[in-house]
Amino acid sequence: MGHSPLRSPAFQIGVMTLLVFLGVMGLRWEGILESAELDAYDWSMRLRPTNTRTNPPITLVSITDQDIRTLGQWPVTDEIMARVLDILTTYHPRAIGVDIYRDMEVPPGREEFNRVLKAHPEILMVMKFGKIEKGGIPGPALLQGTDRVGFNDVIVDSGGIVRRGLLFLDDGTHFYRSFSLLLALQYLQQESVVPKPAIENSDWVQIGKTVIRPFESHDGGYVGADAQGYQYLLDLERGENVFPIISLGDVLGGTFNPELIEDHIVLIGVIAQGVKDYFYTSQCGALTVCDQIPGLELHAYMVHQLLRLAKGEGQAPIATFPDSLETAWIGLWVLVGGFIGWWVRGAWRFSLAVLMGMLLLSGVVVGGMMYGTWIPFIPPAVGLVVNAMVVTAWLSNREKQDRTILMSLFSRHVSSEVAQAVWEKREQFLEKGRLRPQKLVVTTLFTDLEGFTTVAENMEPNTVLDWLNTYMERMVKIIDNHGGMVDDYHGDMIKADFGVFRLSQTEENKRQDVNNAVSCAVALEQEMRCLNTQWQQQGLPEVRMRIGIQTGPVVVGSLGSEQRLKFTTIGDSVNIASRLESFQKDSLETWPKDEVCRILIGETTKHYLGDHPWGFKEVGVITLRGKANGIRVYRLFPKAGSPEPCSVTSIEQTGG
Repeated sequence: MGHSPLRSPAFQIGVMTLLVFLGVMGLRWEGILESAELDAYDWSMRLRPTNTRTNPPITLVSITDQDIRTLGQWPVTDEIMARVLDILTTYHPRAIGVDIYRDMEVPPGREEFNRVLKAHPEILMVMKFGKIEKGGIPGPALLQGTDRVGFNDVIVDSGGIVRRGLLFLDDGTHFYRSFSLLLALQYLQQESVVPKPAIENSDWVQIGKTVIRPFESHDGGYVGADAQGYQYLLDLERGENVFPIISLGDVLGGTFNPELIEDHIVLIGVIAQGVKDYFYTSQCGALTVCDQIPGLELHAYMVHQLLRLAKGEGQAPIATFPDSLETAWIGLWVLVGGFIGWWVRGAWRFSLAVLMGMLLLSGVVVGGMMYGTWIPFIPPAVGLVVNAMVVTAWLSNREKQDRTILMSLFSRHVSSEVAQAVWEKREQFLEKGRLRPQKLVVTTLFTDLEGFTTVAENMEPNTVLDWLNTYMERMVKIIDNHGGMVDDYHGDMIKADFGVFRLSQTEENKRQDVNNAVSCAVALEQEMRCLNTQWQQQGLPEVRMRIGIQTGPVVVGSLGSEQRLKFTTIGDSVNIASRLESFQKDSLETWPKDEVCRILIGETTKHYLGDHPWGFKEVGVITLRGKANGIRVYRLFPKAGSPEPCSVTSIEQTGG
C-alpha cells in the first residue's frame, strides 16, 4: 500500500509555504508592515538620481528672520505685500503664488493690496481647506469664488514625512484646486495646457503629456491610507540649490536679478525659523535622513514636478503594483525562501543564500524605483527569511526523525562507519519515513550452531545466555569488520547481508561483496575453533557451525509498522542461503564429525569469486527444501596450512 501524498515532504513544505504566505499577507493587510515599508520606500527614493536639470522656471521670494526683524512685525502688512507684488509684476512673471494667508486685513494697505490683485490675474493666493469652524482658512475676500485661490494643505504621513501631493479636493458642495496645480496651469497657459479626463479612464486626469493616476488607499506600502481628494505620489527630485532665492529685503531694495522673475513662476512665502512651516520629505539627494525644508520650497518642488509631467520631461509618475501583481510578487519571494530552506544545507551556506536573496530583492526594488515603480520590499523580505527559516527548521526536525529511524534500524546491525555512510546518502535509502525498497544483487550469509538446543537444555539459563552472547559478540564483530550487515537473529542463527548499501551495482562491486562474504565465513570458522578451545578450558560445551552463502537478486527494505520497523532482505537467493545452511545438517556425508564448520555456497556465489585462495568440493546438483529445480552446490575449504591465530580478522570493504 502506498503512502498518502499528504505526507510527502513536497506537500508538507508546500503547506508551510502557503501558511507563511498567508501570514505575511495578513501582516501586510493589517498594516503591521506599513511603517517599515514606507521607510524602505524612503531609502529607495534617496537612491534615485538627484536633480541635474538647471534653471527650473521657478524663483522663491523668501521672508527670512532678518526680514521680520527689519520690518519689525509679523505677519507682513498688506501695504508691504502690495509693494512687493507691484515690483515683481513689473518684470512680467508668468505666475506669482503668495503662500501667505490673507483672509483678514493686516493694516495698513488693504485697499492697495486689493488694487494689485485686481490688476494682475497672474497673482494666485492660498487657502486652507475646510470650514472655518473646523480650522479652514479662506482666501482673500476679493478672490473668493474665483479660480485664483488654491489650497496649500499638505498630507503628512505618520512619522512626519510628506510623500503625497494633492491636485483636487471637494467638500461635497465645492470643488477646489491645489495651490501647486494652479501655479503650474497658470505657467502652462501659453501652451494651452488644461486638465482633462484621460482616454484610458475618464476618472483619471491628464495634464499635458502625462496621465496622473489617482492614489488609492492601499497603493505601494500603504494600508487604509486616507485617499481623500485626488492624490499622487511625489517625486520631488530634491537637490541642492534647485531654485534661486531672493529675500523680501532684496525685492524691496531692488537688489536682485530681473531675469529670475521674467517669464518665471514666483513663489512668495516665509522661511523664517520662527514660523513653524517646515516638512520632511523622502528625497534630498543623500542617503541620510533628509533635513526639513520650508513649506515654500516644498510647494516649489510640487509645481516643478507637475511642470515636468505636463511637458513629458523625465520620468512618468511613480507607479505601484496592482493588488494581484503585488500578491504574486510577495508569493514569489516566499517561494524563494522555501527553495533556500529546501536546497541549502549548513549554517553559513544558509546565511549566505538568504543574504544573496535579500541583495537580489533589494537590487530589484531599487532598480524599479530608478525607473519610477514602487516595488514592495518588506513583505517579500519577511516572507523570504521566515519561510527559509521555517522550511529549514522543519527539514532539520525531519532529518532528526530520519536519523532516528535509520539508527534504530542499523545501529545494532552494522558498524558505525556504515551507519554514517548510510546517513550521508539518506536520500537514496529513505522514502516517506521508510527505507526505499530496492532490488539489488546481494550476497546473503546464514550461520547456525549444530545441536544448540541439546546443549542449552543441559545448562543453567544464565550460563546459556552468557555462552551464547559470547558467541554472538565475536561473530557479529567479524561480520562488521568484513563489511556485512547483520539482518536478523533467531536463537543461535545469524543472517548477514553483503552489498545492501552499495550506491552502484557494478560487477566489480558484486565480486567484492562475494569475496567479503566468503572471507567472513572463513574467519567465522577460525573464530569458532578459537571459541571451542576457550570453552574447553572453561569446561563449557563445544559446538560446530553451519554456514550457507548465496548471491542473487533480493528486495531490500523495511518491514513492520511505523512504531516497529525492521530492516530485512527478501527473495529467492535469501531462501537458498538459508536452505544451504540447513542442508543435510545431520548427514556425515557432507559434514564429517571431526570438522568444526561446514561452508556451502551456491553456483552463483562461486561464479563471482573469480581468482581466490580457497578450495572447493562440488557437492552436486541438489534439490533444496521448497525448491522445484535443483541447484549446483559447493563445499568451501580454507587453504591447507597452519591455522590463523585466534583474533578477529577483517578486510577493507571497497566503497561503492
